Amino acid sequence: MSTRGPRLEFAVGAFLLLALGSLLVLAIASTNGRFGFSGDTYELKARFTNVGQLRPMAPVKIGGVTIGRVDSIGLDPKRLDSVATLAIDSRYNDLSADTSASILSNGLLGDSYVGLQPGGDPESLKPGDEIAFTTPAVDLIQMVGKYIFSGGGGDKPGAAGDAGTSSTPAPNEEAKSQ
Repeated sequence: MSTRGPRLEFAVGAFLLLALGSLLVLAIASTNGRFGFSGDTYELKARFTNVGQLRPMAPVKIGGVTIGRVDSIGLDPKRLDSVATLAIDSRYNDLSADTSASILSNGLLGDSYVGLQPGGDPESLKPGDEIAFTTPAVDLIQMVGKYIFSGGGGDKPGAAGDAGTSSTPAPNEEAKSQ
C-alpha cells in the first residue's frame, strides 16, 4: 500500500477549492448577485391581460438597462387580470407617473422581461403605486397560427395582384357588344 504525499493532497485540495469557487461564481452570475436578499428597493404594481412567459425574478429594464426585477405575479380575483409586483432599485425613485410598462422578450425565443418607458409627467410614482399604462405580452405562436391559417389572401377579390381587372366582361358591356 502506497502512502500519499503532501503534494498530491495539496493538489487535490486546490482543485476542489477551485471547483467550489467556480460554482459560487456561477451561482452569483445566475441570480444577478441577489440571492433572495432584498436590497434597497421599492415596489410598483403593473396590471396585464396576458403575462405570457414572464416569470418572477425576470429583469425590469429601461432602455436595455436593468433597474429592478419582477418580485411576484398574481391574479386579481375581481378583475381577472394578472398583477405583476416589480421591485425597483431605489436609485430610480423618480419614475414619472405616466410611465408605461410592456412585456417584451429577448429575441424570438428569449426570456421575457418588463420594459418601462418613462413619460413626461412631473409627478413621480410612489412606492406601492400601480403603473396605469401597460401592454401585454405578444403570443408569437398565436400570431404565426393566424398568419398561416388566414389563407394568405391570394385568391380573394381585391387581393394583391388582382388590381380590380376581370377576364369576363361586365353585364352592361356584354349587352352593348351585341
